[in-house]
Amino acid sequence: MSLAWEEAKQAAARDEVPIGAVIVDPTSGNIIARNGNRTRELKDPSAHAEILVIREACEKAGAQRIPELDLYVTLEPCAMCAAAISFARIRRVVFGADDPKGGGILHGGKFYEQPTCHHKPVVSHGTLAADCSLILKEYFKAKRQDQKL
Repeated sequence: MSLAWEEAKQAAARDEVPIGAVIVDPTSGNIIARNGNRTRELKDPSAHAEILVIREACEKAGAQRIPELDLYVTLEPCAMCAAAISFARIRRVVFGADDPKGGGILHGGKFYEQPTCHHKPVVSHGTLAADCSLILKEYFKAKRQDQKL
């Protein structure tokens, strides 16, 4: 999770919402993909950290499904990302901070609880939650202060 948090810091430095993600092979411990949000940079609303690392990991695997891999992300994935995680058949998702407003796993539509969901990964949350939450709070606080100027 610390690597995902580093990706979040880099995203903030690019003036992106500071969310980072890492895909890991739990057997070897190898990092398969790591990235942070790039929606502004790529002018792509789907360029969330989770989507970017899933795309890279699938490309490296030469497959659309990566059931042997784990995803670490600093914020609870939104519904779009939760769906992509399910479609990619990712084995396990670990996220830091809960997202009561935009989350799609424990909050909102609770994607994995829907009868139409074909794959539910193992989900863990709260890892480095305070750090993952703080970087987001600081980012948005600075944005609000910039708007007051």
